[in-house]
Amino acid sequence: MQQVTPEQIAAALAALRRGELVAFPTETVYGLGADASNEAAVRRIFAAKGRPADHPVIVHLPHAGLLEQWAGHVPEAAWRLAERFWPGPLTMILPRAAHVLDVVTGGQSTVGLRVPDHPVAQALLHAFGGGIAAPSANRFGRVSPTRAEHVRAELGDAVAVILDGGPCRVGLESTIVDLSGPQPAILRPGHISARQIEEVLGVPVSMPAHSRTRAPGTLPGHYAPVTAVELVADADLEARARAWLDQGRRVAVMARRPPPADLQHVPWRALPDDPVAYGHALYATLRELDSLRVERILVARVPEGEAWTAVRDRLTRAAHGAAQGV
Repeated sequence: MQQVTPEQIAAALAALRRGELVAFPTETVYGLGADASNEAAVRRIFAAKGRPADHPVIVHLPHAGLLEQWAGHVPEAAWRLAERFWPGPLTMILPRAAHVLDVVTGGQSTVGLRVPDHPVAQALLHAFGGGIAAPSANRFGRVSPTRAEHVRAELGDAVAVILDGGPCRVGLESTIVDLSGPQPAILRPGHISARQIEEVLGVPVSMPAHSRTRAPGTLPGHYAPVTAVELVADADLEARARAWLDQGRRVAVMARRPPPADLQHVPWRALPDDPVAYGHALYATLRELDSLRVERILVARVPEGEAWTAVRDRLTRAAHGAAQGV
């Protein structure tokens, strides 16, 4: 892992105190952070990302002991999940405390809270001593960054300090579980599954297609490269690629197997046939293929089943524009 020095943490801390933006690694993706108690600073996040004002951001905390400072009510379920999964890739939606800014919650009565599991994030958060609002450090709706160079390429001078902690370990955004209603509900799937949450809570967890609670990364189109992404059944992948090539058009392919002999000249990336390893590689691979200036990225559909839920969710949203003919 890339080493971040105490001097770099100090520079990031000073920038946060001045109301500036700091990008830092978590185990999921790189976050674009600002002091969650500073309205002007949080608004800089929205300006840098081009993020809609009603789209809430997650507040990152150094430890679960700060939950009651940010949540107006912390149910027993939240404490049990925090004990089991924090630090880790789980965000909990809870009733907000009175002081939490509307700009953070998107004007809602709830707030998303998380304790990340990355040594650089932990060092920064403990030094800061409070909440850091931090959505992914990329333009709104685009592919999330899993390396520091992704942040530099996309946001550049909008960020005062970028802490380079190397590639993110998980590579997909946190699971978001809404605990503000009568039944726990997963609003965004991630590395922690519904089954794992049910095992801790001992009650069913729903996965609603629609929710009144707005949460990050849940719009139909999201996580998308500039190049249109098209999901294709694995059995149809070669035929679809050849159809594009026959029209004299440039195409790239992402699958869970290598290309056939006659398509080895095509930019074809074979990702692991394992959901965790696939998720880790997904965003970096999409960014790489996007940089090739092809006209379409064909992606073989991933298997059904719970293990692939988070990957399937990200790919479906990434391909939304092409599916809608946009």
